[in-house]
Amino acid sequence: MQRLKIDQDIKSLSDVRTGIAGFIKQVRDTKRPLIITQHGRCVAVLIDAHEYEVMQEKLELLTDVQISLNQIENGQGMDHEEAKEEILRRIKNKYYLVATGYQ
Repeated sequence: MQRLKIDQDIKSLSDVRTGIAGFIKQVRDTKRPLIITQHGRCVAVLIDAHEYEVMQEKLELLTDVQISLNQIENGQGMDHEEAKEEILRRIKNKYYLVATGYQ
């Protein structure tokens, strides 16, 4: 997502109501969010759908990283060699199940 340009990306709700198609095109083309105000206060943000999906994926990744860090702090982690062995074991099991027709 691109950085906000204050002089172009903050619009009142009444402006958005009358020109929504143009503002959707602006958000899609620029990849910048549009801040919508009502009575001078921010009330909503319009962002491109793809940019929203990317933002959600990043948030999920950061959440996973935080969970992992908490697990490591609590002694629930495993060292590199253990992790490697576990992954290889799972891969072998999956190939065995596919090869024998069990899924």
